[in-house]
Amino acid sequence: MESNFTVNMNEYLPLRDVVFNTLRQAILRGELKPGERLMEIQLANKLGVSRTPIREAIRKLELEGLVLMIPRKGAEVADISEKSLRDVLEVRKALEELAVQLACDKITKEEIEDLKKAAEDFKKILKSRDITEIAEADVRFHDIIFMATDNQKLVQLLNNLREQMYRFRVEYLKNEEVHPQLIAEHEKIIEHIMERDKAKASAIVSEHINNQVEGVIDIIRTKQSETE
Repeated sequence: MESNFTVNMNEYLPLRDVVFNTLRQAILRGELKPGERLMEIQLANKLGVSRTPIREAIRKLELEGLVLMIPRKGAEVADISEKSLRDVLEVRKALEELAVQLACDKITKEEIEDLKKAAEDFKKILKSRDITEIAEADVRFHDIIFMATDNQKLVQLLNNLREQMYRFRVEYLKNEEVHPQLIAEHEKIIEHIMERDKAKASAIVSEHINNQVEGVIDIIRTKQSETE
């Protein structure tokens, strides 16, 4: 089955970045399916570009864990596995627990207001059911906490994980049943940061991420059972 996606040109970005963003979104949205081969010639023809930006985009997607290079077969969209999920989110949990503890010490009144606004924006955007917008709103909420740490090394480490986390975040957010729970968790995170209570803030962040792990594992296992 031919994948249905198009390139969205952006005059402010180099062509290679436009192609990369297009392929990345196609994978995250499921328009390019796990296991689907990425044929350079076909993709170049579909997007109306040369093979060079396609090749560069595939290389970047491989670094993000979204694409696998298979010997004698070439590139294909990577599956979401329980192992890759746990590997990424175990690291994320450790870093985010540290981040929220530092934020309890360092966050300013202005950043607390920004965090409250981000939580409200997330709640409103849920009504749109636009999974990309919802995921970006969730990212913005967590980014405010990261920046409040005033620790650039920690922010850099979290940013390096951002793209690998994004795919799992999207899968989790597709399940509308978890949305009320996410809203409640965001509110508790804000509450405990405002109280400067490191133990409670760290505990709710841990619960927040554990729920995501279990939610995505359920999705993976359901998909596996459907294909058996």
